[in-house]
Amino acid sequence: MRKAKPKKRQVLPDPVFGDVKVTKFVNHLMYDGKKGIAFDIFYTALKIVEGKKQNEEQSALDLWKAALDNITPQVEVKSRRIGGATYQVPTEIRASRKESISMKNLILFARKRGGKTMADKLAAEIMDAFNSQGGAFKRKEDMHRMAEANRAFAHFRF
Repeated sequence: MRKAKPKKRQVLPDPVFGDVKVTKFVNHLMYDGKKGIAFDIFYTALKIVEGKKQNEEQSALDLWKAALDNITPQVEVKSRRIGGATYQVPTEIRASRKESISMKNLILFARKRGGKTMADKLAAEIMDAFNSQGGAFKRKEDMHRMAEANRAFAHFRF
């Protein structure tokens, strides 16, 4: 890179839980700068999750964090061109990218789901991710399977 790396922006904690991770998730969820609406969707989804959950010792926020951990990939494949051939090289993912990928996948598959409101869809996807199923969990499994299949090219890592 020619220029210096840009500074990481500090994200403020959310107003209800005081958690930075929640604000990052809401920023991914937001469309057209409508942060208030995104917060409403997220908090409504957590209320729905609160009603659906079986075990009473975990809060909805803990359940959401566990769901994110379940769909967080550890490795990904990157294309690397060597001598005219392109190889899918498995590489480990840095922590900030892991978090970002898991949040984006959860939101992407929640948007694809059938359901009345976005809060309903998001709550259903959170429950599926917590139970190690659903689209976002499948995406993580596919990423790991792809990395495992291309493990022979791991020595091309950069």
